[in-house]
Amino acid sequence: MFAAVYTGYGLVRFTTGRTNSWDLVIFDQAVRSYSTFHGPISPIKGIRAGYGMDFNLLADHFSPILAALAPLYWLHDGPRTLIVAQAVLFAVSAVPLWFIAERTLGRRAAGFVVFAYLLSRPLWEALAVDFHETAFAPLLFLCMAERWQAGRRWQALAVGSLLLLVKEDAGLLLVGFGLFLLTQRGQRRPAALFILVGLAGTLAAARLVIPFFGGDPSYYWAYGDFGPDPLSAAAHAVTHPQDVVTALFTPSEKPTTVVLLLAPLLFLPLRSPQVLVVVPLLLERMLADSWPNWWSIQFHYNAFLVAPLFVAAIDGAARLTAHPAPSRLAPTLNTATRWWPPAIALTAVALLPFTPIDALANPAFYRTTEHAAAAKEAARQIPSGATVDAHGSVGPFLTHRTRVLLWDNTPHPAPWLIVDTTRPPTPVIPPTCHLTWHRHGYEVHHCP
Repeated sequence: MFAAVYTGYGLVRFTTGRTNSWDLVIFDQAVRSYSTFHGPISPIKGIRAGYGMDFNLLADHFSPILAALAPLYWLHDGPRTLIVAQAVLFAVSAVPLWFIAERTLGRRAAGFVVFAYLLSRPLWEALAVDFHETAFAPLLFLCMAERWQAGRRWQALAVGSLLLLVKEDAGLLLVGFGLFLLTQRGQRRPAALFILVGLAGTLAAARLVIPFFGGDPSYYWAYGDFGPDPLSAAAHAVTHPQDVVTALFTPSEKPTTVVLLLAPLLFLPLRSPQVLVVVPLLLERMLADSWPNWWSIQFHYNAFLVAPLFVAAIDGAARLTAHPAPSRLAPTLNTATRWWPPAIALTAVALLPFTPIDALANPAFYRTTEHAAAAKEAARQIPSGATVDAHGSVGPFLTHRTRVLLWDNTPHPAPWLIVDTTRPPTPVIPPTCHLTWHRHGYEVHHCP
């Protein structure tokens, strides 16, 4: 049911012109290239970043798991395929979570937990930004956690290792899982193995694989306040711990995001050592002094964290009554454990107006505006097979049959051009007021 709801939400956004070339067209071009047995070539990303038309997306992020979606393009070639695939991946990730919750808290509680998970804001925020490789992260992590809980240690490591193919820093989830295992008696060797695999995979992807494909390993370096490279930054953090504390709380959006991740679970992840799983990824984001998207509750980044936080919360609920407690507190703790699952389900429902799912209750969400209809009509004027420099809101309508570049107020090597002079090409690029055409091209006049 939720796969259908997620899919409907994404397809309505696409049909009504609410999707954007950045990043939907980027991933569409990459997966299409995989489907023709080539590397993940993305002209729109390459031209925008100054690398050229033959830019290999592995030079930007190490996400070879996208190749798993290539066979779907043999059935239906276009960005809607990615939207549907992401919806199914998010929904199916509830299956291993249900097994984890059912073994720990019982069948009735598992239903409430899964319901709260599928309504959780991190998943909806990811759905609201079209598509990203993070679609694979919740399913793979929960499969790893479920296999570990079932006592299948090597299967857990094998599934967890697939996280290394999702993104170059996804190995930090393995590091975090290893930190959790260090708190468990007799688990030092598997803990060391998880930490070693996670660190080695992360470092190899960021420092070897991405440069091998022509990328700059320092492009996403966001810790200039600590140093120009990882070693100097680590040394500064150790010798100046007060700077670490300052970075974690500046700006205030950082601690706010952490609270918003924990509050829907009634802060029970803090009751479990499994909360250590999210610490490395949270530190990576919250210590940054640039890339503000990283520390926001919006966008797709928290899709990496929502699954381990739910697993930690389940364990935290079980621990309320697992240890001896004063007799006067035992009834209260038993009641809290019993009522926590329905409480987080009710909380998830209460928070729906603050999530992107709120759009589903708005009739205007399902209507194509005159502006979006004009964009579709403009797209229809471009011949198939052409290279087109397109406004961000128009690119998704063209990418299945043309080579799309992103219009960003700069002329690009494209014989066709679609510009919306009333809106910014992307949320981070100012709008264009108008163009003046000449015999040899055009001149851009920017808004004052």
